[in-house]
Amino acid sequence: LKQVFNKDKTFRPRKKFEPGTQRFELYKKAQASLKSGLDLKAVVQLPPGESINDWIAVHVVDFFNRINLIYGTMSEFCTERSCPIMSGGLKYEYRWQDDCKYKKPTKLSAPQYMCMLMDW
Repeated sequence: LKQVFNKDKTFRPRKKFEPGTQRFELYKKAQASLKSGLDLKAVVQLPPGESINDWIAVHVVDFFNRINLIYGTMSEFCTERSCPIMSGGLKYEYRWQDDCKYKKPTKLSAPQYMCMLMDW
C-alpha cells in the first residue's frame, strides 16, 4: 500500500490538464467555482453549454486526487497495527463489501480498506 501513495513511485495524480482541451476548460471552471465559496448550490451547477458527463468526470478526478493526497500524508502513520479498523471516530465503522471476494460487509484495517477503495 505504501508504494501506491509514495510520490517517488509510479503513481502520481495528474495535477494539470492539457491547456486548450475541454477538460482544462472544465477544470478551470470547477476551480473558479470552488473558490467562490458562498453559494454551494451555484458552485456545483453545470455551466451553460457543458456536458454533464464531462462536468462530473472533472469533479470525480479532482476528488480522487485530493483523497489520494490526504491519505498519502496519513499512510505512514496509519498501519495495519495502528489502524486495525476503518472507522470514522468512535461511532462509525466502515466495512468492505464488493460482491466478489467480500460478499458480506467485512472488517478491514484502514490501510486495507483504503487500498480496496482506491482500486475500486
